[in-house]
Amino acid sequence: MSDICVYVVDDDKAVLNSLCALLSSHGYEAVPFDTAEAFLESFRPDRRAILLLDVRMPGMSGPELQKYLKHRRIEIPVIILTGHGDVQIAVDAMKAGAVDFIEKPSAEDHLLDAIRNACRVAEHQEPHTVPGEIVAERLEKLTQREREVLDHLVMGKINKEIATELRVSQRTVEIHRARIREKMQARGLSDLIRMMK
Repeated sequence: MSDICVYVVDDDKAVLNSLCALLSSHGYEAVPFDTAEAFLESFRPDRRAILLLDVRMPGMSGPELQKYLKHRRIEIPVIILTGHGDVQIAVDAMKAGAVDFIEKPSAEDHLLDAIRNACRVAEHQEPHTVPGEIVAERLEKLTQREREVLDHLVMGKINKEIATELRVSQRTVEIHRARIREKMQARGLSDLIRMMK
C-alpha cells in the first residue's frame, strides 16, 4: 500500500471515526483531527499526504483551511466532504483546486475512488481527466433541457433552485440529473464539474 498519509479533518466524531476505520481497513494510514487548527499544529509539510476535509467546522472552516494552505504554497491534494446544503461551497472548492468533493453520507466505493485519485495527484500524477473531444461527444447526446440542468448543476445550484428557475418539478430535475450522469458517464457532480472546467 502507498506510503501516503490521509489526514481526515471533521468535527463530527462519529464521521471521523467511521472514515478512519474505513481507510485503515483498506490499508491507508489515516490521521484524524476534529478541527482545522489541530491539523495545522500536527501537519508535516515534508510528508506525502492527502487531506479529507469537512466544509463546516467550528473555528477555521474547510474552505478557509484550503485557502490558507494554498496561500502558503503547501501542495496537498484536498477532497472536500460536504453536507447536502453545501454544494455551492464544494463547487467553489473544486474551482480553488480541490481534487474532488464527496457528499455525506457517501458510497464507500465513490469515496475510495476519490482517495485513490488524490493519492495519484500526491504522487505527481495527473488526476484522471476525460479528453476534451470525448466530453464534447458526450455533451452532444444531451437534450437542450438536460444541458440547461447541467449548466445549473456546475454552478452549484441544488435541485430545488434548478426546478424553480426552469419551472419544472424537483422530480423532473432528478430524472434529468440521472440521464445526464448516464450520458456523460459521470459518477457524480464532481466528475461533471471536472469535465466542464
